[in-house]
Amino acid sequence: MAIEEITRDLSDLLKAENGFSYRDLNHNGKLDIYEDPRQPIEKRVDDLLSQMTIEEKAGLMFMDGSVIAEDASIEEKPGNFEFGSFASTMITKQKMNHFNLWSVPGVKVVASWYNTLQKFEEQTRLGIPITIASDPRNHFTRNIFSMAANEFTQYCETLGFGALDDADLVEQFAEIARKEYLAVGIRVSLHPQIDLATEPRWPRVSGTFGEDAHVAARLVKAYIKGFQGAVLGPRSVACMTKHFPGGGPQKEGLDPHFATQKGQVYPGKNFDYHLIPFEAAFEAKTASIMPYYGVPTDQTDENVAMSFNKYIITTLLRNKYKFDGIVCTDWGLITDAHIGDVIWEARAWGVEHLSESERVLKALEAGVDQFGGEKCPELVVELVNTGKVSEARVDQSIRRLLLQKFQLGLFDNPFVDESQLSSVFGAPLSAKAGLASQERAMTLLKNDQQVLPLKGKLKIHVTNISPEVATQYCTVVDDPQQADFAVMRLDTPWVPLDTKNPFQQGFHHGDLDFKGQVKEDILAMCKTVPTIVVLYLDRPAVFPEINAAAKAVFGEYGASDKAVLNVIFGKARPEGKLPFELPSSMEAVRNQKEDLPHDSENPLYEYGFGLTY
Repeated sequence: MAIEEITRDLSDLLKAENGFSYRDLNHNGKLDIYEDPRQPIEKRVDDLLSQMTIEEKAGLMFMDGSVIAEDASIEEKPGNFEFGSFASTMITKQKMNHFNLWSVPGVKVVASWYNTLQKFEEQTRLGIPITIASDPRNHFTRNIFSMAANEFTQYCETLGFGALDDADLVEQFAEIARKEYLAVGIRVSLHPQIDLATEPRWPRVSGTFGEDAHVAARLVKAYIKGFQGAVLGPRSVACMTKHFPGGGPQKEGLDPHFATQKGQVYPGKNFDYHLIPFEAAFEAKTASIMPYYGVPTDQTDENVAMSFNKYIITTLLRNKYKFDGIVCTDWGLITDAHIGDVIWEARAWGVEHLSESERVLKALEAGVDQFGGEKCPELVVELVNTGKVSEARVDQSIRRLLLQKFQLGLFDNPFVDESQLSSVFGAPLSAKAGLASQERAMTLLKNDQQVLPLKGKLKIHVTNISPEVATQYCTVVDDPQQADFAVMRLDTPWVPLDTKNPFQQGFHHGDLDFKGQVKEDILAMCKTVPTIVVLYLDRPAVFPEINAAAKAVFGEYGASDKAVLNVIFGKARPEGKLPFELPSSMEAVRNQKEDLPHDSENPLYEYGFGLTY
């Protein structure tokens, strides 16, 4: 099916009302303040706020990860759960009702768990409905920051959207992801990530649209429109756009999830450039904002991390940009996390000396509404009871948090229709659109003697490609010397840090070039047989020798073996253009300024380069 047909059919599908057969629920008649849902939302917020205790208010101000058991039950049970707690326990003990999900057993389990949890929450004193949030789930990815897709439609990663610079495609993706989120009860997207990839060593490059601020600005508008719609409502997923004011310029690319970070730096005096995508997000009326962990070194009146920084949150975000939505911190700024025997320090950079309650106080004074990855509302209660924070200040945040729940229609009907899951997930048109995005985003960097696309009955040697998939296109041979071509899928190099923290071990820090025996083996293959190299560019790879030796080279941004081989064998065309430069050496990388785009000296491939056929 042609791309144009997929797009047209999907457009018709998405225009159709694919809503659920929601029941008219009355919350067991417990909440008489909702007797007329036609009342203005602001009045409903005021009524509920007036009935809440300080403990109930404090509970709203924290969001932590929830475990989902394989049987969809919500009762706490023993087990080895690496991240997250049981939501039912946090509801009972901490009066929380915002949770995020990491790995999940499957969509049927999630939907069943979600409905059971909402029924459990209805039995609390005020029955305030649960809000569920999630990181991205709709990309073909091996990246640590995107959840395993499972049954969710698999598009290319956001770098692929940056490579295509196609706002219509991004909006289509967001609409499909929105419907899938809604089907299982996810109402807040902890994305889009609109940081700029100006520091090529940063581990979070893969979640961005690339290094160009104006491309990111165009695409974020389409992204938010697809998830939220024109107005936040019962069929919306609220976007928590991140990471204000742009987390890309990390010194030496060291990520501030960890104490090894060296600060967020602006040697090119380019702070305002990183705000351009956020200005577009404000125009699109993003519902929420998440600041990053980094310290904006020497950019404000104190060198403290963004969520503790009053200039960043109040002066810049609230006052200059007039943003009055929810500001939620990134995860784990207040308390240390314990992962087995490993202690993962709170990301309280610049305020490490403060106690946990003092950190909460400083974030509230900066203008934060909610604390991500934390479950310590007793600290807010303590601050109010001791007079260090006024209840009026707490009410400012609670009003924003309740308003979003009302806008999303959670008070009128928080449940999902589990019978509709089969019609939402696995839709053939959605799957074809996702595959087409993976194919289109591939960036052809080299095509020596126009060897591609491959034609005829060929013998191929494959590396890091499923032989079962490859046999659908060619004859797979084990011996490269017997092959007509070799196809090698390679990851951009990275260097694991010397750490006991398992989460940090998965971050792709460090040098970007192929070294030692790994490089020699790749070059040996290229000398043995004409070789097509396919690089997974979760960061900009440095590979001048491999580039010279290969017969053809692709960059990809989350693509299945089928997508890769469809392009190589001419069943689809590569359309992507590089969303960042590919440096010619690590020396050039080290000489770049962390906050500047397009500043690598004599890059191997320039920003925007890409061939096709």
